[in-house]
Amino acid sequence: MTDVYEKCPDIETDKVLLRPACKEDSVQLLKIYSDKNALPFFNSDNCHGDNFYYPTKEKMDSAIDFWLDSYQKKWFVRWVIVDKASANIIGSVELFHRSADDDFNGVGVLRIDLGSDYEKSSLIKNVLEAIVPTAYEMFDCEEIISKVPIYAVERAQAFSDYGFEKSEKFLVGTIDHYAYKDYWTIHN
Repeated sequence: MTDVYEKCPDIETDKVLLRPACKEDSVQLLKIYSDKNALPFFNSDNCHGDNFYYPTKEKMDSAIDFWLDSYQKKWFVRWVIVDKASANIIGSVELFHRSADDDFNGVGVLRIDLGSDYEKSSLIKNVLEAIVPTAYEMFDCEEIISKVPIYAVERAQAFSDYGFEKSEKFLVGTIDHYAYKDYWTIHN
């Protein structure tokens, strides 16, 4: 497989297309990242205090610029999630290989951000079906983790149905050294 940081692939199922984020996605992504009802489901652990709430196009543009710069620096990859039925962007996926001095060293970290109207177990499971099988090789890992807060019942159902299990381990922030909970894990 080609290095994901040299050529980022499009990934799809019958329902969703994951493609690399680009500047032209700003207007559609603004609908997701200005959605206050979606905000509690975004995983901003260890993200320099950013909570991923972007209520203006300028803030959304700045976030996309950061995502694109981070890709160039090989920090993480950010795909947009396109609903194939409507051709609209309904969220985004972030993935990276984590190096740290805790129980989650060497894992792939998966973040799924969806608009609140799309926080449905069937759709989340479809996103997992798209990204997880190829993530192990793309991000050189045997384990993938993702945050699923206790109140995220639709998300928990999707992750459980896909084969993830709730972990009792904590992710210790490499930046803030805070111990974050509510991570679920799956092994290759």
